Amino acid sequence: MGLFSKLKKKLKSEEDTELTGEGEQPEYVQLETEETEPKAKITVKPFVLEDFSDTNEILDALRKGHTIALVNIRPLKDKDLVELKRAINKLKKTCDAIEGDIAGFAEDWVVVTPNFVEIYRTKETAAIKED
Repeated sequence: MGLFSKLKKKLKSEEDTELTGEGEQPEYVQLETEETEPKAKITVKPFVLEDFSDTNEILDALRKGHTIALVNIRPLKDKDLVELKRAINKLKKTCDAIEGDIAGFAEDWVVVTPNFVEIYRTKETAAIKED
C-alpha cells in the first residue's frame, strides 16, 4: 500500500469515529422524496392599457409573481402620449423593484415579466433599452 492510501485510510477511520462515536452505529435521516407543495403555474395574461389607472391591475398581477403581462398600449398611445409615458415609467419602476424585466415589441405591445423570467434581446432591442 502506498503512503497516500495509508494516510487516506487512517483519516477516513478517524472521521467515522468522530461522527459516530466509538462503537455506535451511524444515524440516518430519512428524507421525503415527494414534493409537499405543488409548483405554481405561470400565467401569460394580456392587458389593454386604456388609461393610466389600468397599470394598477397589471402591477398587482406582477407582484403576485406568477404572471407574464402582455400589454397592448395602442389605446392609450392614440389617446394621450404623456399618460402613456407616465404609465410605462410606473411599470418600469415596479419592474425594477421586483427585479423583473420589461421590453417593447412590435409598435403597440410591451411585455413585463417577474424576476425569474429573462426577455431575450437582440442587438437592436438592447440598444433601445439603453436609451
